[in-house]
Amino acid sequence: MKIIIDAMGGDNAPRVPVAAAAKAARELDVNIVLIGREDLIRSELQKHKYPSGRIETVNADEVITNHEEPAKAVKRKKNSSLVKAAVMLKNGGGDAMLSMGNTGAVLAAGTLIVGRIRGIIRPALAVILPSKKGPKLLLDAGANANCKPENLVQFAVMGSIYMKNIIGSDNPTVGLMSIGEEEGKGNNLTKAAYLLLKTAPINFIGNIEGRDVMDGTADVMTCDGFVGNVVLKTIEGMGSFVGGALKNIFSDGILAMLGALCVKGGLNRFKSEIDYREYGGAPLLGVRGTVIKGHGSSDERAAFSAIVQAKKAVETNLVEKIKNSLPGTDAPDFKEGIE
Repeated sequence: MKIIIDAMGGDNAPRVPVAAAAKAARELDVNIVLIGREDLIRSELQKHKYPSGRIETVNADEVITNHEEPAKAVKRKKNSSLVKAAVMLKNGGGDAMLSMGNTGAVLAAGTLIVGRIRGIIRPALAVILPSKKGPKLLLDAGANANCKPENLVQFAVMGSIYMKNIIGSDNPTVGLMSIGEEEGKGNNLTKAAYLLLKTAPINFIGNIEGRDVMDGTADVMTCDGFVGNVVLKTIEGMGSFVGGALKNIFSDGILAMLGALCVKGGLNRFKSEIDYREYGGAPLLGVRGTVIKGHGSSDERAAFSAIVQAKKAVETNLVEKIKNSLPGTDAPDFKEGIE
């Protein structure tokens, strides 16, 4: 298996992508392609041990930054590390690609270069979130701010396949993010989506509210990208706040520090459960190849976890399973946007 990595993407590039690639080459049965400025990549590679022949480099002189307009940058910067990674994936030069760079640019490259699965109206960014009942999936987490009811149905179907194959949920439940549990609650989008979801080939349990996210009420939470991104950023902010508050509490005097020692094991488990680095990245579901978007501030652990996630998606044939889940191309609910 060959995984393509945009070595220039992310706040800590190329140090973190290279370190994660070396670790993957040592510990996983994968080959890695690092794309970016070869002089910088090779300088970083010299700091790590890895099996000979497991890592190759491809030069790319340009980098798409976080301050560029995504679609324009992807079309203009043909020699950027991200674009060359997407082109390589499309042409069969690898089995999956990972980037921790500009989110919008990764979405544009996945959609415009790798291409949508036939029948998919819009690909969705899927994010694993912690809950009382284990990891759950939220999508869309920011790829599509404005959606139609049919989009939310496709997100639910793709999310169900992901949870079954990657997380191991036998019959994943699906909830529709809304402002009330009753069927009639919500805006025009959620009301119309509810009716479609009731007849979709999924285990739909109805509307869920914001408080249900951390309770783990549904295995898959479907919503438009505007709502999903607000939910995601709120949880990230809350996690940072809680972590900082606990640190302050347990460092406030000798008795507090002794108390911290007594609950150290529990605190470490709690930290692990809410740590995004355990999953590393968000898959772009609905494109023809395995595309993983890593967090921009990823460290080596998070980047390595994203590589593991990419590997598992390829091993479980996730893209093909999504392709096979779609209704016929003449189905009225899925006509829009078919290539």
